[in-house]
Amino acid sequence: MTGREIRDVLDAAGVLPSKQLGQNFLIDPNMARWIVSQLDVRSEDAIVEVGPGTGSLSEHLAGKVRRLILIEFDARLAEVLRERYRDVPGVEVHHADGAKFDGRTLFKHRPLKFLGNLPYSSGGAILKNLLNRPHPFERAVIMLQKEVIDRLAASPGTKDYGVLSLRTQVNWHVTPLRSVPPEAFFPRPSIDSCVAVLRPRGDDLPAFDARLFDELIRRGFAQRRKQLKNQLPAGPAWAPLAASLGVAPSVRGEELTLAQWIELTRAFDPHPLKDTPQNAGEIFDVVDADDQVTGTATRGEVHANHLLHRAVHVFVFNKRGDLLLQQRSRLKDVHPGLWDSSVAGHLDAGEDYPAAALRELAEEMGITGVSPTQVASLPATAATGWEQVRIYQARHDGPLVFPCAEVEAALWMPIAEIKAWVAACPADFAAGFLACWQTLAL
Repeated sequence: MTGREIRDVLDAAGVLPSKQLGQNFLIDPNMARWIVSQLDVRSEDAIVEVGPGTGSLSEHLAGKVRRLILIEFDARLAEVLRERYRDVPGVEVHHADGAKFDGRTLFKHRPLKFLGNLPYSSGGAILKNLLNRPHPFERAVIMLQKEVIDRLAASPGTKDYGVLSLRTQVNWHVTPLRSVPPEAFFPRPSIDSCVAVLRPRGDDLPAFDARLFDELIRRGFAQRRKQLKNQLPAGPAWAPLAASLGVAPSVRGEELTLAQWIELTRAFDPHPLKDTPQNAGEIFDVVDADDQVTGTATRGEVHANHLLHRAVHVFVFNKRGDLLLQQRSRLKDVHPGLWDSSVAGHLDAGEDYPAAALRELAEEMGITGVSPTQVASLPATAATGWEQVRIYQARHDGPLVFPCAEVEAALWMPIAEIKAWVAACPADFAAGFLACWQTLAL
């Protein structure tokens, strides 16, 4: 769209660009085309675009991808987009605030990418809402004021390095691509913008407690000129910890790299299972097709030889009826990184099913004081990993505490969204969860 066409759309919709809403519309068609090209779009992709405005970026995607999800805060522009794309298959328009949009509704659309010429006034809040872990995106291309992109990509020891840098870089590799001058927009902003591409991190960081990491960096940068040791909570002895990080005891938070902040977080993590994704030496009861014990074997032997053994899955619901899902750690020996039941685990030798359900709730999610109810059972098959399974349900509305080596993330999910997600992307889920889900037919 040319600048003239965009002004005509705004005039027809009765939209006077609002500084308060951060409405600066991209009017350079060549720049728009280039920005979209950085998504590396495939026809099978779904794209979420936040702040589409008049559609200067959207027009290069509509009808060319499997689904285009437009999230526009201005009701008048949302209506313009609905009318413009009402006959284009796969385009849906939401009149919504990107900083509050329910990102749980997006998982069912994977593979998914993010695009945003984000409002200056709320860009940070939008990133926090939709691009924090757990998120469903495999790539993101964003445009924001250059000073914010500089902060997202900042290196230790620079004035731009801080909480925003670490919160972003712990989830994404951030690469600034190109500055965009004020004359590319209507109305012209007073500062330059910048385009950046964000690529999810893989396995380059060790497992860590994301909530504890966030607490520590907030403390560490609360008064950035103070020594870090004076801002941290009670924890391990500081001098040997600083030595293990390779820094001076007088170090400030702004001097630590992301990797050092992760190691600091791991040192402060009190969870007894923070380094234990599984124990190959665990002893399980081996059972027959009637679930009668015939002997014992180690975890490694059971899995290697497809021996029948016992397990529990617990489906935990909150007061809204949402089901808690856990994302398995990438360190797990079975189904790493996939989504699974609220808690699930094997029975130890000599343990019964109810005791195992209570133990797994406490170990995997820190849930105690509940009374799980058995609701179904499954015979041992390849789908269950040769496990005789008992399925339990429980109610919990309190906090969750999980070991980072076992659980990557936790997510309360509406049942309707899980149904749609399972139907569209079954490969996102562990086989045992799928077998339990189909049995319960929620």
